[in-house]
Amino acid sequence: MKASPADQNELLRLQTADTRLQQLQHAEANLPQTAELAALTPDVDAIRSRWITRTGELDDARTELKRAESDVEVVEARIDRDSGRLQHTSSVKDVQALETELSALRKRRSDLEEIELTVMERIEELEAVVNDIDEERSVLAARVDALESARADEKSKLDEQREGLAKDRAAIAGAIPAELVELYEKQRGRYGIGAALLVRGVSMGSNVKLTESDLAVIRRAAPDDVVLCPDSSAILIRNEESGL
Repeated sequence: MKASPADQNELLRLQTADTRLQQLQHAEANLPQTAELAALTPDVDAIRSRWITRTGELDDARTELKRAESDVEVVEARIDRDSGRLQHTSSVKDVQALETELSALRKRRSDLEEIELTVMERIEELEAVVNDIDEERSVLAARVDALESARADEKSKLDEQREGLAKDRAAIAGAIPAELVELYEKQRGRYGIGAALLVRGVSMGSNVKLTESDLAVIRRAAPDDVVLCPDSSAILIRNEESGL
């Protein structure tokens, strides 16, 4: 393939733009905030699991308290009913039966009230635990929010740079013959580098000094010949720095 030295030299600008675009892509994929957020994920999951467990226990305790309170209401209603019946009966047998039942009901009420106190204490303890967990979650959520916000800002900056660089790249590529750009893209797609400068016999595509036989072949090539690097397969750009 033939291309003017000036057009070939423009490939270096194109390669610089592509290298920078790759760097920006790598930077976005490896933002420090992303690593920090990943490191926080186990803590977020663990505290969420603790919160679910403890709030579940608290809900169960509150349900148990309501059930005990309801049972107390039922027992008290029966005590009131039997007390009323006791006041209006003259039967010795009925009096004995009612007094026995009232004694059992008062014992049942006392037991239920004990249960209420125990459950209320457990509720108080669980509420304190849940409040502590809520505070931990708030602190952790604030940290996560701050990291996500910082990451979004960094991504926005990188996107802005990438957008501007993509426009510059398009302008550079548009000024180079299409056939030369096609070869450049082909070599870059295959080997990672599309064009590299030859500096004092060293290919910047491979950072390896070319052999004398390779250099002899390159010396024989015309200035407008498109030469490929024998090591990196990139288009080799020759200028006054090449040492030919």
